[in-house]
Amino acid sequence: MEEDTERAGRALPTQRPGHGTTRLRDEDGSATAEYAVVILAAVAFAGVLVAVMRSGEVQALLTDLVRTALTP
Repeated sequence: MEEDTERAGRALPTQRPGHGTTRLRDEDGSATAEYAVVILAAVAFAGVLVAVMRSGEVQALLTDLVRTALTP
């Protein structure tokens, strides 16, 4: 591999700046964007869960479940 880079005193095409790196540059920040989408989905799910837990029917169901579990 060293012979290839030293031959003719120039770098291989894959080593030249800007050559073949366009595709990598297009993906810059994609992981951050994916994390942001996952966090937004988790927050939305938490909001729905809070809304469901505050409903009277669910509170009554959970209260009955806890009372049944605690009575001998």
